[in-house]
Amino acid sequence: MPDQIFKDPYLFDFLGTDVPRREVEIERKLTEHIQQFLLELGQGFAFVGRHVHLEVGGQDFYLDLLFYHLKLRCYVVIELKACDFEPGFISQLNMYQNVVNDVLRHPDDKPTIGLLVVKGKNKTVVEYSLAGYQNPIGVAQWQEQITKQLPEDLRSSLPTIEEIEKEME
Repeated sequence: MPDQIFKDPYLFDFLGTDVPRREVEIERKLTEHIQQFLLELGQGFAFVGRHVHLEVGGQDFYLDLLFYHLKLRCYVVIELKACDFEPGFISQLNMYQNVVNDVLRHPDDKPTIGLLVVKGKNKTVVEYSLAGYQNPIGVAQWQEQITKQLPEDLRSSLPTIEEIEKEME
């Protein structure tokens, strides 16, 4: 199911030219540009909250972003990582999904879907890391500026985002 509603990679061009170094920076910038982020996610997503507090066994946890998918009728937990994929991220996301299923989910809702968005990933390591988990989890990459993917000789011939914004003013 996650493979059908999520794409890979996500293009976060609207975040600006500064490369986010920490998850909290990505989270803040995505919520500042929530309309563009919802468009990038695709149809059916409704924003529920950012940095959502979960108390588990007397400990505090904070999931990065929480959405509800209107067509699938389920919550979607999105965890953002400003680094490459690590297998332990799956365990953290799985726990968050279990708590949302237990605490927030209505009996008519379908099970919570998890999406881990990372800077880079090794597909084989991701597949082995996901093996055996019951919750539906997707792993996608986020990309910086599209212009950074262009060959070096073409980059200089395109205007920067700042130049475009200045021209539009």
